[in-house]
Amino acid sequence: MPVRFFYADARLPRTDKLRLRRFVADVLLRSEGRQAGTIQYVFCSDEYLLQMNRQYLEHDYYTDIITFGLSDPAAPIIDADIYISVDRVRDNALTAGVSFDEESLRVIFHGALHLCGYKDKRPADVKQMRAKEDEYIWRYRRWKG
Repeated sequence: MPVRFFYADARLPRTDKLRLRRFVADVLLRSEGRQAGTIQYVFCSDEYLLQMNRQYLEHDYYTDIITFGLSDPAAPIIDADIYISVDRVRDNALTAGVSFDEESLRVIFHGALHLCGYKDKRPADVKQMRAKEDEYIWRYRRWKG
């Protein structure tokens, strides 16, 4: 399986991990014209991701996700490591008034969309990214996989 889940110091409490990994590889990436080489999602705590944010990006703040693309951005096959703070996902879900499950899907898809070239720095980019996240959450809920 080209999409894998690992756990640094926190776990993603989902029962359908295999289905989710297959969806990212078989639906999301292929719909965006890309293919998974090896994509590793690593679930961790706020403190773990804060240290990575400081060390690799020189940012001193909490974040929900850091995506490291390991292949040429123009290449059709994607290799990447994606780190996700389970603590931040939980807090963001409460703030947004959505379930932990929905927010975890959003951030997992968000990382994959970054690998497909989507950005989220300018307001127009954020709007496009949110629309894509919503699309894939909707598609995942209906996917028979």
